[in-house]
Amino acid sequence: MQVVSEREARNEHITRENWSSKRDYVLSMIGYAVGLGNIWRFPYLTYKNGGGAFLIPYFTMLLVTGLPLFLLESSFGQFCSQGPINIWRAVPVLQGVGIGMVMVTLLIAIYYNVIIGYSLYYMFASMQSPLPWASCPNTTFTSCSETPIVYCNINGTLTGMVQTCTPSRNIKMDVQSPSEYYWDHVALQRSSGLEETGPVVWHLALCLLLSTLLACASLIKGIRSSGKVVYFTATFPYVVIFILLIRGVTLEGARDGIEFYIGSQSNLTKLSEAQVWKDAATQIFFSLSIGLGGLMALSSYNDFHNNVFADTLVVSITNAATSIFAGFAIFSIMGHMAHIYKLPVAEVVKEGFGLAFIAYPGALAKLPISPLWSVLFFFMILTVGLDSLFAEIEVILTSLQDAYPKVFKPRRALLTIATCAFLFLLGLPCVTRAGIYWVTLIDSFIASWVVLFLVLLEVVGVSYVYGVNRFIEDIEMMIGKKSPRFWLWWRACWFFFTPSILLTILIWSLWTFVAPTYGDIRFPSWGLSLGWCMLFFVLIWLPIAAIYHLTQAKGNLLNRLTSVCAPSDDWRPYLEKHRRKSYPDNQGANNPHEADEISDYWL
Repeated sequence: MQVVSEREARNEHITRENWSSKRDYVLSMIGYAVGLGNIWRFPYLTYKNGGGAFLIPYFTMLLVTGLPLFLLESSFGQFCSQGPINIWRAVPVLQGVGIGMVMVTLLIAIYYNVIIGYSLYYMFASMQSPLPWASCPNTTFTSCSETPIVYCNINGTLTGMVQTCTPSRNIKMDVQSPSEYYWDHVALQRSSGLEETGPVVWHLALCLLLSTLLACASLIKGIRSSGKVVYFTATFPYVVIFILLIRGVTLEGARDGIEFYIGSQSNLTKLSEAQVWKDAATQIFFSLSIGLGGLMALSSYNDFHNNVFADTLVVSITNAATSIFAGFAIFSIMGHMAHIYKLPVAEVVKEGFGLAFIAYPGALAKLPISPLWSVLFFFMILTVGLDSLFAEIEVILTSLQDAYPKVFKPRRALLTIATCAFLFLLGLPCVTRAGIYWVTLIDSFIASWVVLFLVLLEVVGVSYVYGVNRFIEDIEMMIGKKSPRFWLWWRACWFFFTPSILLTILIWSLWTFVAPTYGDIRFPSWGLSLGWCMLFFVLIWLPIAAIYHLTQAKGNLLNRLTSVCAPSDDWRPYLEKHRRKSYPDNQGANNPHEADEISDYWL
C-alpha cells in the first residue's frame, strides 16, 4: 500500500492513506452504490410504474439529480481529503449537516448488518436438500399451504393466491406459503408486535456476529484491506446475477415475467403521473447512496488530481445498469413461479424483504438443484450487503480519525474493533423476536425524508453560501481548467434544478408521510415516538453546530454570521503543494496523476 508521505496535516506529521490503485477506489464506490435496493426495490418500481416507460423518468432523474449530487459529494471529499464532518470547514455554520449524515449512517449500518445476518442464515439453511421452505412443516398447523388457496373478501373479489373466486366462496382464509411461513415462524420467530420483544433469536444473533466479524476483518487495516476485499465482493454479484438470468430464461413462464417487468407492460401513460417521477427520483437518490457521507469518505483517500468527473460517470452508469440487469434475473424466475401456480405475475411479486426472503426463495425452491441456486442467491445478497456495510462503517471511522488524528490514526485496528463491537450490540434488539419491527422502524424513519433534508442543505450550502463559482474553481484545481460551456449544465443543476427537485420531493414526502407498519401490524404509539426521537437525534446537531460556531466567532452578530458562512482558515487542500490558485494544464503537463486516456483510467 502506497502512502504519500508528504501528505501531512498542517501542524502534524501524520500521514493520510491513499488508495493503492484506481481500481480499489472505483470498485469500492461501485460496491457502496450498488446495494440491496438495486435488487429488491428497482425491479418492483419498474413494473409498478409502467414497465420500460419507467426508464424515461429514471434516467432523467439520474441526469438532473443523481450525477450532479454524486459529483458534488465526491469532489468535496477529494478536494480537502477529509470526511463528511471536517469537510464543512468550507461552511462552518452547516457542520451539523455532516454530523447528521454520520448519525444517519450509524443507524442505517445497524439494520444493514442485521439484514446481512439474515442472508447468512438463509445461505447456511440452503445447504440442505430439500430446502427447508420448500414445503410446509409436518404438523397440523393449518395456515401453511403448499398449493394456491382460494380465498376471497366479502365481495368475492380476488385478494390473494387463487385459481378461482366466486361470490359463493366469500370466506377469507389466513394462509401462508411455505417460504412465508419459514420466514415468520422459523427464521425470525416473529412475535405479534413491537411490544412483545421476546428473547434473542440465537441463530440470528450468531449470524449477526459473523457479519460483524467479516466487516471488522475487512476494515481493520483501513483501505489497504477493504480496497482488496472489494475485488471479490463488488464483482461476484454480477457473476451470480448472470448465472441466475441464464437459468431463469430457460424456464417455462420466464417470458411472461420479463414482459411483465419491462416488455409488453410498458405504459407511457404512466409518465403523466407525478408519483412515477417521485419514485424515479427517490430510487436514484438512495441507490447512489447520496447524503450518507460515504461518497465523501471514500473519495477523501483519492489523489488530489484524480479524475473525479470520470468516476462519477462510471459509478453512476454502472449502478443504473446493475438495477436493470438484476430485474431480468428476478422477473424471469418470478414468471416461472407464476406459471407453476397459474397466476398473474403481479400476484407473486413482492418488494423488499418479501422479495428477498419470501417470494424469490419460494421460486427457487421449485427449481431442480434448488439448494445450489439458493446458496448462490443468498451469497450474492451477502456480498452486495457487505460492500455497502464496509463504506458505512468507514464513514464512522474516517470521521473519528479526522476529528482526533493523534488519538485514532495510530490505533486504527482498535478503533475498528470497538466500532464493530458497538454496532453488534446495537443490533441485538433487531434479532429478538420483535427484531423485524425494529428494522422496519429504523428504515422507515431514517432512510427517508431526513436524508433529503440534509442533502438539500448540502447543495444549498455549496451553491449559495460557499458559491458555485468557487466550487467549480476547486474542481478545476483537481481535474484541470474546463471551458465555461462545460460547466453550464452542472451550474444549472447545482444552482436550480437539483435543489428544486429535492425541495419538491421533501415537501411531498412530509405531506404524504404515514406511520410505518409491518404488513397489517401497526406500531404502538411509544414505538412511533422512538422513531421521531431517532429523527431528533439526527437533526439536533444542526442547531448545536451552528450555535457553537457562532459563539466561537468574534464581533457583533452580523460579523459572526459572516464569519461562520465563510470558509475557515483551515479549509484548503490537505497538502501544501496543492494550496495554490493556479490550474493544471489540461494536457496533463502539471497534472501527472490525471487519467485522461481510457487505457490509463484503472491504473
